[in-house]
Amino acid sequence: MNMEFARKLPIPKEVKEMYPIDDASAKIKAERDREIAKVFKGESDKFILVIGPCSADSKEPVLDYIGRLRRVADRVEDKMIIIPRIYTNKPRTTGAGYKGMLHQPDPGSRPDMLKGIIAIRELHLASLRDYGLSAADEMLYPENHRYLSDLLSYVAVGARSVENQQHRLVSSGLEIPVGMKNPTGGDLTVMMNSITAAQSAHTFLYRGWEVHSAGNPLAHAILRGMTDYYGHSISNYHYEDLLRLGELYAESGLANPSVIVDTNHANSGKKYLEQTRIAEDVVHSMNSSSDIRRLVKGLMIESYIEDGAQKIGDDVYGKSITDPCLGWEKTEDLILRIADKL
Repeated sequence: MNMEFARKLPIPKEVKEMYPIDDASAKIKAERDREIAKVFKGESDKFILVIGPCSADSKEPVLDYIGRLRRVADRVEDKMIIIPRIYTNKPRTTGAGYKGMLHQPDPGSRPDMLKGIIAIRELHLASLRDYGLSAADEMLYPENHRYLSDLLSYVAVGARSVENQQHRLVSSGLEIPVGMKNPTGGDLTVMMNSITAAQSAHTFLYRGWEVHSAGNPLAHAILRGMTDYYGHSISNYHYEDLLRLGELYAESGLANPSVIVDTNHANSGKKYLEQTRIAEDVVHSMNSSSDIRRLVKGLMIESYIEDGAQKIGDDVYGKSITDPCLGWEKTEDLILRIADKL
């Protein structure tokens, strides 16, 4: 094999014992999980915002951002449940470039997976312990999910992973909502098949074990736009798109028909400032159709302290080193406007 086995890393159980969740934090997470599940089951009218940096690149600004998010979350708690994006794995289209805090806890240094595992667990622990906010992360690597499985309240499966069998099967064993993005090519059948697989029971191989999953009724759709044959972005958040998704759900017989709309990526054509308009357009569609209102459970927004993005090494505090994000002032204003319009 043309690869070097550098060192044996601790298993998730060992890392959880070294960096445990305290009883108070576990209680908060359990309550948040119940409240979030009610939304996807149609038992609560609250609106979900999965919001935060494209990639969690540094502990201090991310926790600063989450502290700000906590304060605005308290102002809208009667209408919204805010779930911070703490995305610690970064998918790369070509495989090159910064792959997230799991790989590089210091973006300017060489990869160090052991430090990365510890750093991502400490970051998620701090969000929950210090701000009472259990977070979302992307399940880029299914075998790594258990390093954070006792801390997360939401999991996303990305557009490039949604066809992967292991992602689908592991999702079927989780007890928290798992959002399945439509693939980059836009085929909604692929996404619906992934939701079907995740909601079903399975027997499969995971981390050296034969495991049996019961199926996850909280698996649902994420619409993130698509890319056509020529590489042009095409959005799929519009009124007609949402009605069509509702029809697909009705035909499927799946439990808890739900969608989270991703306001960035191909929906915005990666024009991050468009997220504000797109978010308000989705809320307008919800207010115009009771069917869409029942289907749409929330939004996914990329947001950080400073507008835009920077190169690694520029060292602007709270500015994304991956995809551009909405800055804090625009973010706070948008959250409050959405709350007013719900």
